[in-house]
Amino acid sequence: MSETAWRLSIFLGVLLIMVLWEFFSPKRKPRYSRKQRWPANLAIVAVDTILLRVIAPVGLTGAALLASENGWGLFHYLSKAGTEIPFWLAMLVSIVALDIVIYWQHRLFHRIPLLWRMHRVHHADPDFDVTTGLRFHPAEIVLSFFIKAAAILALGAPALAVIVFEIILNACSLFNHGNVALPKPVEKLVRKVLITQELHRIHHSTEKEETNSNYGFSVSWWDHLFRSFTAKPKAGSDNVDIGLNEYRDAKLTTKLWGLLKIPFTRN
Repeated sequence: MSETAWRLSIFLGVLLIMVLWEFFSPKRKPRYSRKQRWPANLAIVAVDTILLRVIAPVGLTGAALLASENGWGLFHYLSKAGTEIPFWLAMLVSIVALDIVIYWQHRLFHRIPLLWRMHRVHHADPDFDVTTGLRFHPAEIVLSFFIKAAAILALGAPALAVIVFEIILNACSLFNHGNVALPKPVEKLVRKVLITQELHRIHHSTEKEETNSNYGFSVSWWDHLFRSFTAKPKAGSDNVDIGLNEYRDAKLTTKLWGLLKIPFTRN
């Protein structure tokens, strides 16, 4: 099975599981129906995918293979210098390093006004469910691609590590944006390692200090380490106000053309 087939199969499998979980056991009642929100959230994924295929048809795996062929990156330089890094260690370090890169990328997209203009498309979703985890402006997706590609080239990350990382990143984004809730005892344990729905819902709060916390997409360790962790929302888990107060117009927040325009609109 090809890389694309593997990634697509896992993506669709996780998406299906989350959709069924939300359908049978939703955490919160949404503001808008799926019929109102999902077409735009899913359509923007299609736009993102087509754009990336045009701009970078070889993808991030291609960046890893390019580094390998040319001997670029930390691992290849160490190998040339006589310090051979075991493949398993290169895999582990690459996956962890890329996850830290994504954490800081996310944090900078909140802190730098120009980047926040792009990222607020994600936060302007008036509801919080699995499709929110897919809703990113094409400009953000393209910039994120080049940030990850630069990190891969700098590391000389193995192609397999890149594939595994991308699968984990996509699966975690679908999981932690779900409109679901783990049983409390389970959630208490899982949040020690992973970003759960309870933790990430805080990140989508309209409260600024809550939005600027819990940046992790997979593990919760980086938020603890870099002091951006918020354990509980002020309003309580069931009463977190989702979205951005300055973006409540349904024409902007639930329509594809509106999502594409958000970076160019005034607050």
